[in-house]
Amino acid sequence: MLGLIWARQAGLDDPLRLRRVEATRRVLSLELNKDRDVERIHGSGINTLDIEPVEGRYMLSGGSDGVIVLYDLENLTRETSYTCKALCSVGRSHPDVHKFSVETVQWYPHDTGMFTSSSFDKTLKIWDTNTLKSADAFHFKGTVYSHHMSPVATNHCLVAVGTKSPKVQLCDLKSGSFSHILQGHRQEVLAVAWSPRHEYILATGSADGRVKLWDVRRASGCLSTLDQHNGEKSKASSEAANSAHTGRVNGLCYTNDGLHLLTTGTDDRMRLWNSFTGENTLVNYGKVCNESRKGLKFTISCDCDPEFAFVPYGSTIAVYAVFTGELITMLRGHYTAVNCCVFQPNFQFYLIPGIGSKRNFIFPPITYLRNFIVVAEIAISLHGYQLFERQFQMMFLKSLCLNSI
Repeated sequence: MLGLIWARQAGLDDPLRLRRVEATRRVLSLELNKDRDVERIHGSGINTLDIEPVEGRYMLSGGSDGVIVLYDLENLTRETSYTCKALCSVGRSHPDVHKFSVETVQWYPHDTGMFTSSSFDKTLKIWDTNTLKSADAFHFKGTVYSHHMSPVATNHCLVAVGTKSPKVQLCDLKSGSFSHILQGHRQEVLAVAWSPRHEYILATGSADGRVKLWDVRRASGCLSTLDQHNGEKSKASSEAANSAHTGRVNGLCYTNDGLHLLTTGTDDRMRLWNSFTGENTLVNYGKVCNESRKGLKFTISCDCDPEFAFVPYGSTIAVYAVFTGELITMLRGHYTAVNCCVFQPNFQFYLIPGIGSKRNFIFPPITYLRNFIVVAEIAISLHGYQLFERQFQMMFLKSLCLNSI
């Protein structure tokens, strides 16, 4: 660590290398946090989480009871033992509450004043965060499994929605109406994900075992259908031909640079794809237990080298190296099945809820220099390199003195 600091100070190393090394070290040292908790509001299992990307401070959770809760993750008391408080919630007595299970919640990518939610009650709702009222709602004929807004879009405000219908619906937030429909799947669409690199590229996964890439500007729409055999004639049945998985595809997640797409299926397999060529990279993750009958929400780390995938695996979270397939560790703490997890890149901790446990757990990195590193990173972005150098050296020397006593 000291060598990286001095190399950065002398201008001999990439300024981002120190950040990547520290972020990677924190991921590799995750364990259950016994001093930090999340206030329990949900009366039943938690299906979905999302942390807003603007400040990285506020988190939404949606439960199978139809309730949506907004949490403040920041510890303003600065005490060691702390419980993240719920700021507000859309409870069962709220006039706009979802009637059935909430499957997906997502913040508007550019502003915390709005968020979206979709539910088994066949609706997608647009919420005003300040008033906590539904500003608009889209109604569908079938059950809604998943929805997603592009994190990088500047020329459109489309929300992709996967429902019990094989057609992918695109809802336009500007006009408040349905934009158009993407046709090509044969069964219900369980997962949708916009590319973080190109605002018009969309990936969808269906119960028919297929993953399709779409350019929503094109009349035909579909760019390609991912093939697990990379076009080679398979010895398997004809039903498995030109399919990404031999089971239902219920999870999609792009890497942060948008160059690769990770998919999961009920065939207990996870596959990594080149998002430009559509080629299966043939990375072997082994058996990835997946018994979910609906969407599986997993996540990928940010600013690490290498990147890591965090995948719900029964009552644990399996941590894989994305590009080698190596199983790094298993995060344990829940007693029942885990349905989703979310990554917080600003402070490097994870919030992981279980389906039936009604509770969130936090997994922080273990390091006696944790607070000093965080302060130093904040100083880099806010006040520049010189302030980072002085603050870090001062606190690092102080920590050495304290540890030598």
